[in-house]
Amino acid sequence: MAPSEIVRRLKGRTASKLLEEFPHIKKRYWGRHFWARGYFCATVGQMTEEMIKSYLEHHFEPRQNDDFKMEPG
Repeated sequence: MAPSEIVRRLKGRTASKLLEEFPHIKKRYWGRHFWARGYFCATVGQMTEEMIKSYLEHHFEPRQNDDFKMEPG
């Protein structure tokens, strides 16, 4: 399966689930696209599984000014 097809399915299903579970966000994202249109795909080359896990664990740490909320506001 092509990476583009994987991303298309992932974005479609996650958007549907999020909008189903949190219907109030439909008001904020009222257009047809919940996710951005593009995506990025690259190979990892010589990286080990441990290096990738370490990157992911530290890359997504919460930021002080992050105001993303899932509850109605």
